[in-house]
Amino acid sequence: MARIRTTRERWIEEGLRALAAGGPDAVRVEALAKDLGVTKGGFYGSFADRDALLEAMLDTWEREATDEVLARVEREGGDPRTRITRAGVLTFSSDRLLPLDLAVRDWARRDAAVAERLRRVDERRMGLLRELIGTLCTDPDEVEARSLLAFCLAIGEHLLTTGHGDRTRAQVLARAADLLVAPSS
Repeated sequence: MARIRTTRERWIEEGLRALAAGGPDAVRVEALAKDLGVTKGGFYGSFADRDALLEAMLDTWEREATDEVLARVEREGGDPRTRITRAGVLTFSSDRLLPLDLAVRDWARRDAAVAERLRRVDERRMGLLRELIGTLCTDPDEVEARSLLAFCLAIGEHLLTTGHGDRTRAQVLARAADLLVAPSS
């Protein structure tokens, strides 16, 4: 009976799952093989070493977090607020991209190459915000400030544990979004 080879994509997916759950130290070939129910020997048919897997994982994350999100935002269209909201929801509300984004951000604090990759991803995201917010106001300083605030809100709200009195987090986020995308006076 022929043995079915574990695909490169399955190794990457399992690596991304481990990264999201435990950071880069959790991405270990032996542990991934065990989780996949295979021997680690098959790993080397797809990757030269663990570093090659980590690089492929980052490639997958970057493609999904930027190329695919930006393409979907463009394809589905809408007014600037709708497009900003869609990009944020796709990136920072999903069970897949949010945990990966947070894990990559943490990893980037300790790895210069990962930090450079994260910087590239963040620049593309900020580029979209600048473009869309730029349709709401013309002052370049205001566009940059609003874009930064919107991006910080999208990331930071997942890290805050504060309450909001008699308001829900959703209510406060909606109001903050309203302020950020209000037409300039």
